[in-house]
Amino acid sequence: MARYPSIHSGRRKEQILKWVYIASALLIVVIVVAFIYGRRPSGEEESVVTLPDINVPAAVKIVPAVPEPNLSAALTEPASEPNSEAAEVISEAMAYLNAKPARIIAARDALNEVLPMAISGEQRAFVKERLSELADRWLFSRTIFPDDKLCGSYKVKGGDRLSTIGKQFKVPYEILLEINKISRPKDLQAGETIKVINGPFHSRIYRSAFTMDLYLQNTFVRSFPVGLGKPGMETPTGFWVVKQGGKLISPTWTDPVSGKTYEAEDPDYPLGSRWIGLEGLKGDAVSRTGFAIHGTKNPEEIGTAGSQGCVRLHNGDAVLVYSLLVPRYSRVEIVE
Repeated sequence: MARYPSIHSGRRKEQILKWVYIASALLIVVIVVAFIYGRRPSGEEESVVTLPDINVPAAVKIVPAVPEPNLSAALTEPASEPNSEAAEVISEAMAYLNAKPARIIAARDALNEVLPMAISGEQRAFVKERLSELADRWLFSRTIFPDDKLCGSYKVKGGDRLSTIGKQFKVPYEILLEINKISRPKDLQAGETIKVINGPFHSRIYRSAFTMDLYLQNTFVRSFPVGLGKPGMETPTGFWVVKQGGKLISPTWTDPVSGKTYEAEDPDYPLGSRWIGLEGLKGDAVSRTGFAIHGTKNPEEIGTAGSQGCVRLHNGDAVLVYSLLVPRYSRVEIVE
């Protein structure tokens, strides 16, 4: 004789099933939360944030939220007479250099503080020359000086690539290769300690002086002579940023005036070996495209207004600048 469940036993089963569903839902939530937070091991610290590349449609313009560089060489008129206050700071900086041992970073920082002052042309030239010489010691070498906030060390982890390390510190991997005397990126070894640079680099170009000043963050590094746009095709003033994907080696180029296309192997190829594309952000540069910093096959045109608007460098200088400026973060200011 079959036994049918009573009403009370049915209700008990319904209640049991209800609690089973609730427990299952809670278990799923716990698993999801554990998965999300479990992707970063507890206690792991990241001193530097990696900034991944972002692929977006060409019509969408992304300007990274990076503070405008406050370049030390302020746009001040040169003083007719030497600045006595600046002279004292310069004297202090030279004392740092003559100390035993020499205080390289203290001297660099003191000299860099002089550049925004209203100083004579002779003082400015002296300070820039000393800073350029110092850059060979604290920047373009494997040496890491104590208390230097612009350079430091990094211990390579398994799976690290030199290109990703460069992105972390906002510098191209090429400069890390050079200062660490690494022959090829694939020669990087886990466990070794390398010198890194806290970027980005920026530059300011003076049209009247045909000069490019290079900075690491806000610290002056070096000056380069440049060639600029000829009358009617002047290089626009304003703020620019190194264009994402704009750094190229010996690219094919079409002359916008003649329509002739040049390949790198052509004997009359005009660009040199490096091209650093720019995108206009402010001033007369806004929305301007097609402009770049590049080398030249005609070094006699450096220091003159002879280009179609681009900034020309001696080929060796173009290679160095290429290894320092980084897309999306390096700003280029062009002033009169």
